[in-house]
This record gives sequence, structure tokens and C-alpha cells, in this order.
Amino acid sequence: MAQETPPSGARPVGEVLRDPGYLRLLLLSALLGVPLSLAAFGFLTLEHAVQNGLWEHVPRRLGHAVAPWWWPLPLLAIGGLLAALFITRLPGAGGHVPARGLSGRATEPSALPGVVLTALVCLPFGAVLGPEAPLMALGSGLALLTVRSARRARAPRLVAVLGAAGSATAISTVFGSPLVAAVLIIEAAGLGGPGLLALILPTLLASGVGALVFTGFGRWTGLDTGGLTLPSVPPVDTLDPGDFLWGLPLAVVIAATVSTALALGRRIADWTAKRPGPRTVLGALVAGALLAGYGLCTGRSPEEAALSGQATLARLAADPGAWPVGVLLWLLLFKGLAWAVCLGALRGGPIFPAVFLGPVLAMVFAPMPGFGSTTALAVGIASAAAAVTRLPVTSSVLAALLLGPDAADQMAVVLVSAVVAFGTGELLRARNGTDPSPASAPAGGAGPGG
Repeated sequence: MAQETPPSGARPVGEVLRDPGYLRLLLLSALLGVPLSLAAFGFLTLEHAVQNGLWEHVPRRLGHAVAPWWWPLPLLAIGGLLAALFITRLPGAGGHVPARGLSGRATEPSALPGVVLTALVCLPFGAVLGPEAPLMALGSGLALLTVRSARRARAPRLVAVLGAAGSATAISTVFGSPLVAAVLIIEAAGLGGPGLLALILPTLLASGVGALVFTGFGRWTGLDTGGLTLPSVPPVDTLDPGDFLWGLPLAVVIAATVSTALALGRRIADWTAKRPGPRTVLGALVAGALLAGYGLCTGRSPEEAALSGQATLARLAADPGAWPVGVLLWLLLFKGLAWAVCLGALRGGPIFPAVFLGPVLAMVFAPMPGFGSTTALAVGIASAAAAVTRLPVTSSVLAALLLGPDAADQMAVVLVSAVVAFGTGELLRARNGTDPSPASAPAGGAGPGG
């Protein structure tokens, strides 16, 4: 294939790589990887320790085997009061409002204390949000500390690149793989503009359908194509038409559910912004009441509905049979509403709770004929991630990594579900006239910030 001529104004890659300034930037990025990952590790360790203390150790000291149904009420009341204080008194207003999706701005170092403190009184106290946005803010803010403020003002492209590198370093720690972070930054940066997105969607859709036909035809005929395979991988159940007959409509439903919660969160964010102090506290109290409602209605620990959902998703995936359909529906209702409230009133990341709610909804339909728990999990993760991030490639990679050994056999439904969910979400936004274009980085290639 002939190599294309670079667009007018674009420098050839070889010339960029020989640029001493760019080489210094690469060296700085490599050196930043160690302290930034240690800072992210420290933040996550502290947040997890506080969470365990508040939701496990303290209830046991008070004589409860698990947190009682009313436990979220005092925790979120305290967390909301502290969050309101930090949001209104410290620079940066506690960080990016999660209902706004992914931010394309790097976080200024002066805002870091407020971002970190607000996250530490929201996330472990029970807010239905994830740690990804504070981590990205932490990474980008610390990376910018290496550049003097005067130079940052003169070099916006340097700020964008360092901010993206810092965000990617920090976010890779919580997603468990640098691959997700790299793809997220590239896709969110929108380097190819709308044309790249228009190319990605049919590519994902065609490759997903093609994978289904190719593997199915090979299984039906018994013919060997000599393709790249790993024979030592244990066999898993292959996809069949029933998985798609259930999975694709389910992807639409999941995307509509996530998009509705995000729209509600944006309305709550607009309402909260008018009086951030008292309305942040009120939002935290409402979220606490919803989480307590789950514990009261199900007789189970409210911790299942609180927090980001990481640990509960692992339990759901490990033993779907332990979750009756009624419990899943209560969980979807109370956690979904609490997520919408937290999106608009508190601070944290929007992705993790959505990645949990998608499989919860999908597992309701897992017992249907021709469907199954593994495919339901794949559809739920890919669809919810695509709807909340508006990044179908990143969502597909994330689903593949989470599915582990089963990912190869589920990739067809993962890709198609991500495209269907993304398209559904965008059509709903366009119809409602809310947030019509995907989040993108500013010129210069910054990734999503905190």
C-alpha cells in the first residue's frame, strides 16, 4: 500500500521524532509515569481504606454483621456537608461535574487539593460515582506541575499533551490496563474529527457481524482457514442467533436507560449550580435515602447499591444465580436514581456505576431461551460503557478486558452492542436537543480530564 502524503501543514512522523523538543517531551512523559502512578496508587489506597472502614469495620464495631439499611443516610449527610464546603470554598469547585461527561480540559494544579478532598468525602461515603474522574484530574494536574505557570500560558499545546499523558497514566491504574487508557485518550481526543467517527462505527459493526458469520460458517462446515489461533485456550460456548436476538434490543434498552439517567443528572447539575452549598447537601441526602430504600425493600446490605459498583459487579459476575430478578430490579431502580442524583450534585466519575448498571439490567434477561449470563454480561458492559462514555472503541476494549478468557468468543456481540448503544444514545441526545456532540479534547490533543 502506498504511503499517503501528510495533510497540508502536518509534519511527517520522522521529522517529529527527530525534533529535540519532542524527544524531551517523551523523556519527561516517561519520567512522570513513576510519580504519577504512585500518586494514583496512594489515592486509590486511601479511598479504599476509608470505604472499608465506613462500610465494614464501623458497622461491625456497632454490632451489625453488614451495614444496616439506614447506614447511607448519616454517611452521605456528613459527606455532603464536607463536599459542599470544599466545592464552595476551595479553587476548582471540587472538580468536573460528572453529569457533563468527559472533560477536555487538563486540571490546574491549584485545583488539586479541592478535587482530591471532595472525592475523598464523596466516593467512600457512598456516592454512586467512580474514581476515574478524580484520578484523571490528579494525573493531569500533577503533570502540569512540572511546567512553570508562565510557560503553560505560552504553550497551550504542551499543556494539552502533558495533561493527556498525566490523565492516561492515572486512569490506567484503575482500569487495570494501560491499553484502555491509551484508547480512551486517542478516541476522546477526536484526532480524526467527525470523519474518524464516521469510519469507526461501520468498521466496528461490519467486523462484529463478520466475526459472527465467519466463526459460525467455520463451525457449521468444519473447514479450517488457517487463521491466527491459540489452541491452548479452553473452549467456551460460541455465540448463536439467540444471543443477538436478545442482545441487540437489550443494547438499545440499556443505552436508553443510561441516557435518561444522564439527562436527569444534567438537570440536577443545572439546579445545583444555582445554590451549590445547600443543594449539594440536599442531593447527598436524597441519594442516601434512595440507597437506604434499597436496603429496606430487599433486606440486603445497602452497600450493594452504594459506591461505584466495582466490587458488586465482581460478585454479580461470579454468581448470577445469587441475585433474584426482583432484587436486580430494585437495584436497578434505586441505584440508577441515586446515580442520576450524584451525577448532578456530587463529584466523581460517571463511568463505573454505568458499567455496573448495564449488566444488572442485562442479567434480568439472562434466563431467557437462547441467551445466557456470559453474553448478558458482555452486552451489559459494552452497551452501558458506550452510552456513558460516547466512545465505542474504548467501550469494546474495556468489555474485552473485563470478560477475560471469554472475551474472544464474545467479541462479535461486544462490538455490535457498542455500536448499537452508541447510536441509540446519540439519537436520543439529538432528539432531545441535549449535549448533541460527543465530548472531545481541545486543539492540541488533550484527553478527558477530571
